[in-house]
Amino acid sequence: MDRNRYRAVMATLVVGLATIVVAILWLYPDGDSATLPGPIEAVFPLPGDVVARQIGLEVDLPVGYRLLDLVVDGVPIAIEEVSVTEGTAQWFWRPGPGSVVEEWTAGDHTIFIRWDRTAGGNPDPGEYRWSFRVG
Repeated sequence: MDRNRYRAVMATLVVGLATIVVAILWLYPDGDSATLPGPIEAVFPLPGDVVARQIGLEVDLPVGYRLLDLVVDGVPIAIEEVSVTEGTAQWFWRPGPGSVVEEWTAGDHTIFIRWDRTAGGNPDPGEYRWSFRVG
């Protein structure tokens, strides 16, 4: 292979690689995920996530806060179905047999939560709504 042909091949490879990198950064931007209202520390799935059908919901509140309501696609979930890790105030729920929502269907799902502070100060009620997609 002569020198000019070698340079052309290398230039094409470099431009192709640069195009792939730019496309990945454009399609999957790295930045702040959804801005969550205080006092929510985390939710899963995140707003806009695309997830598998097997997932459960997670809401992480500070210790001293209590999840009051969980509504999935307009259907209230009995708070007795939601488990909590008291030491970390992480709340978990997963659809299953016997629940009003037995499984995730493919498509978009909207979650609504309501909370309040139960210890350590004045009441601090709040609510948050987000959506994700089951693929």
